[in-house]
Amino acid sequence: MGPSALWQDGEALEVAVEERGWPIPRRVRGQLRVVPELRGGSEHLLCAPGNHRWWPIAPRARVEVRFDDPAVSWSGTGYLDCNWGAEPLEQAFRSWTWSRAPLSRGAVVLYDVWPRQGARRAMALRFDGSGEPRAIELPPTVQLPPTLFRLPRETRSEADAALVRTLTDSHFYARSVVRSQLCGESVVGIHESLSLDRFRTGWAKLMLPFRMPRRAG
Repeated sequence: MGPSALWQDGEALEVAVEERGWPIPRRVRGQLRVVPELRGGSEHLLCAPGNHRWWPIAPRARVEVRFDDPAVSWSGTGYLDCNWGAEPLEQAFRSWTWSRAPLSRGAVVLYDVWPRQGARRAMALRFDGSGEPRAIELPPTVQLPPTLFRLPRETRSEADAALVRTLTDSHFYARSVVRSQLCGESVVGIHESLSLDRFRTGWAKLMLPFRMPRRAG
């Protein structure tokens, strides 16, 4: 991925980051180490034809971050997954929301997908280290405030949910920190909203080289 790289070192995933910041063009250089605490089992279909799949490789992991530029470091819980498909995402989906939250024992992942053909697909999976994840009853849908770009946001929660912080806000994608209640616990997790109807517009794609720049190694 340009001058950045990642590789597996025993049980850990090592990531070397060598990038340029945006919109301030400063150097971003450091290392991440991701150590799985739970394994995610097998892959899951995201749409009926089977053209797109999702694999929660490590639904709960220990993440260690050490950067030289800027000089920051921290550690905490994290997550690692993988998506792949036989066609561009915008050809198969209109939108989706996803969230992941750590539990006192394990983690829970929510996925709501709106395909271009067929019915909405929703998943609520609990991971507790016993092997394959266990499907749990879908919590009710809770509306969250839209983004500055008026991108709709919603999540699922057994009680009220609240937006804690927006981390990434763009025309077609938002990543946020959300407080909710899942599996009987009050949790704080990462949430994302993706509009592929917006993404497929020509001007949105023209912005990608500036939002996610890459250069030769």
